[in-house]
Amino acid sequence: MVKLSCKNYGFECDFEVEGDAPKVIDEFGKHTLDEHGIDYGKESLMQFILRKG
Repeated sequence: MVKLSCKNYGFECDFEVEGDAPKVIDEFGKHTLDEHGIDYGKESLMQFILRKG
């Protein structure tokens, strides 16, 4: 199980998503595009997850 939070990436936003990697990548990617105007690719989001350990 993995978790990504906007606050960990410099956003003043309470959004976070937790679950399996594909779910987290899809939901976090959609949120950052829709709410913050940033389109992180799936590869970039996977790197976020891998760096968190």
